[in-house]
Amino acid sequence: MTQGASGMTHGHTQPYEAPAAPAPTVPAPAGAAPKKPGRDRYLDLLRSIALVRVVAYHLFGWAWLTVLFPSMGVMFALAGSLMARSLKRPAWGVIRGRIRRLLPPLWAFSAVVLALLFAGGWDLSKDPDHSGAWGLIEMVNYVIPLGAPPFPWSIGSQSGLLENTWAVQAAGPLWYLRAYLWFVVASPLLLWAFRRAPWPTLLAPLGLTAVVGTGLVSIPGETGNAVTDFAVYGGCWVMGFAHHEGLLAKVPRYLAVSCSVLLMAFGLWWASGHLGPDGWDLNDIPLAQATWSFGFVVILLQYSPSWQELPGRLAKWDKLVTLSNNRAVTIYLWHNMLIMATVPILDRLYELPFMQDDRAVSALDSTYMIWMFFLVWPLIALAILGVGWIEDLAAQRKPRLWPDGAKKKRARAGHRA
Repeated sequence: MTQGASGMTHGHTQPYEAPAAPAPTVPAPAGAAPKKPGRDRYLDLLRSIALVRVVAYHLFGWAWLTVLFPSMGVMFALAGSLMARSLKRPAWGVIRGRIRRLLPPLWAFSAVVLALLFAGGWDLSKDPDHSGAWGLIEMVNYVIPLGAPPFPWSIGSQSGLLENTWAVQAAGPLWYLRAYLWFVVASPLLLWAFRRAPWPTLLAPLGLTAVVGTGLVSIPGETGNAVTDFAVYGGCWVMGFAHHEGLLAKVPRYLAVSCSVLLMAFGLWWASGHLGPDGWDLNDIPLAQATWSFGFVVILLQYSPSWQELPGRLAKWDKLVTLSNNRAVTIYLWHNMLIMATVPILDRLYELPFMQDDRAVSALDSTYMIWMFFLVWPLIALAILGVGWIEDLAAQRKPRLWPDGAKKKRARAGHRA
């Protein structure tokens, strides 16, 4: 049975910036005590919410999730803010460090995917879409995500251990790594332009989206997809610059929120007249995605409380927030594969003796997707234990199996004692 897996979509959804972002440098009000440097737990929380939303969207395929919380716009904005902070150092060293953190986790993922593809009988030389010298060149994208990697749209059989579109689902998240890499490479130039002409640089991606994301100018193939992604999320990335540089804090809150609401309303209006095959899924409507995400990010960052610690009831989620931020690349890369892995596991339930009753089968059928959602998190935990430590090696840190911050808190408590 593949009922659960067939409900997934593989569109743009959506992380990532490896470690949690430190608190942004924002001019403090007169007379206020200076903030202690450290991680901004509000931004950490946003990234964790974005990752959960990505998993839920890829599992359930609910279009309204793209409106409820535009994860990719939020994640690109957080990454842009951290990138602006890092570019106080020489640009080449920052770019090299970001690429170094990204590639080893990708290599581990690519090794598993390619092993499964070749074991499943995929022959690149016989693939009509990727054969020849160009297909071999495209394989480089499994090593350095400059473009889209090749993969078969169908492999195996519908009745196999994994459904025959598993390669499409597995490779779907790789678009984000490509966009992230290009943003990192372009950041020194973007930040230079932002500091000299902040508002034109901030709004230019929306204008570019209106050109390439509406069909006014059409760029074919993966080049067109890459340019569209860069335009759609470029405003959010540069908004991260504005947040870090303090520009956003200088705009009166009522003005920023009012303009954002108008921009988001325009995005929904545009979406209403350009609904795709999945209805209100903003991933299929570039201009709506760009304007809604941009306005959403402005509001989130305008109200940014810059927590040093999670307050109140949120404190109980502290370890999970820390863990998800330390393993965001791992979660993002592997979650689609692990969603599909829940199907053959859950299908074994139909073989249990008490499941031979029609009512029991019907009950499992009707709740299948919910069981997938609950099962995928233990599988993600196993992935964190199995390959998450590669993120530490990529960051030139000592490998950690479960970096939820508990040891640091115990150490600080012991020091205070």
